[in-house]
Amino acid sequence: MSRTPRLNCIIPPYLLRRLLESEQSEVRQAALDTMLTTARLRGQREVRASFGAAAPGNGRRTVFDCEERNFLQSAVMARSEDGPESVDESTNRAFDGLGLTRDFFKEVFQRDSIDGRGMRLDGFVHFGVKFNNAFWDGRQMVFGDGDGRVLGDLTGSLDVIAHELTHGVTEHTAGFEYHNQSGALNESVSDVFGSLVKQWSLKQAAEEADWLIGADVWTPGIDADALRSMKAPGHAYNNPLFGKDPQPDRMSKFIHLPDTDEGDNGGVHLNSGIPNKAFYLTSVGIGGFAWEAAGPIWFEALKVSGPEAQFHEFAHTTFQKAGELFGVGSAEQSAVLAAWQEVEVSVQGAPTGAARARSRAVNGNGGFGRQDGLAALNKHIGELSAKVAALAKEMNALKATR
Repeated sequence: MSRTPRLNCIIPPYLLRRLLESEQSEVRQAALDTMLTTARLRGQREVRASFGAAAPGNGRRTVFDCEERNFLQSAVMARSEDGPESVDESTNRAFDGLGLTRDFFKEVFQRDSIDGRGMRLDGFVHFGVKFNNAFWDGRQMVFGDGDGRVLGDLTGSLDVIAHELTHGVTEHTAGFEYHNQSGALNESVSDVFGSLVKQWSLKQAAEEADWLIGADVWTPGIDADALRSMKAPGHAYNNPLFGKDPQPDRMSKFIHLPDTDEGDNGGVHLNSGIPNKAFYLTSVGIGGFAWEAAGPIWFEALKVSGPEAQFHEFAHTTFQKAGELFGVGSAEQSAVLAAWQEVEVSVQGAPTGAARARSRAVNGNGGFGRQDGLAALNKHIGELSAKVAALAKEMNALKATR
């Protein structure tokens, strides 16, 4: 498989196909136009080749307005890093989302923009007419306005913006091939850091976060929580228009699809639910802010993973990195192991069920709470020390009577 950057879209093909079955002609037409435009973009050499090397620029942001045209070359500049705020809300939301994502990776992981070398961040808003998607094409972010009936303006969701930009981070690190399990890892990593950017911006602890991806993409009249739920894959929506969210949450429910565009490249947007659930379980198992422990574990694992990594390989890498960052046998490493075991992904060299039993013994939640777990562990150590001291005292007393 080629490592050439792909067109990574936030709205998966199976949702667009369901919109083609809508009773509303406007919804059907918007879905068809979106799919045709996406297919054209995928076939264009300039998109797939990512325009050569990305220009460095200290992560400077520029947002362009496509003015409902389908060609990025004709877009006009709407806001720059040094320019004033725009009168257009979509432009400002895109600008702010690019900045928050850039600042998150800089402050949390000391990464200089998407490529680690100060890559410029260009965004394009108002792409096409009622375009039901947002995508990263290897160099820039592009946002559609949605059809206004089912999907709204795609700049309205911070985790969507961060999700798409994280595809760029993955391209410049692991380079996960976009098909089957490695492709699902690609999508999952974008969900992970998309959610973390939102949590970081809101200063939410893992237990407080909603763990939803794309909660703001639907119009008010649509009965759906989000595009995906990391906390409960398969439960983001259930309505007559889309059917039920098909994401699996464990390996025994893994979905096998053809490795084609129509088959979602082997179900990359579907099976990403499995590693998504593992990250959620790790985060709540450790407790506190997810970007402080679970996030660094996943990020360090991303940097050393190979392009064709499978679930069990990435799980093993996160387990190793948890040990390197927090100590072998630490609460954090135990939470990682318990999480992967919960979603039925084996971790090489780890005893099955051991971490799960240990973590539940501490807080009854499938993992260690970062503060509560450590406090419980320290208390347990203290109790053991007291017992050892008491036994030593008894032994000394017995020796004195002999």
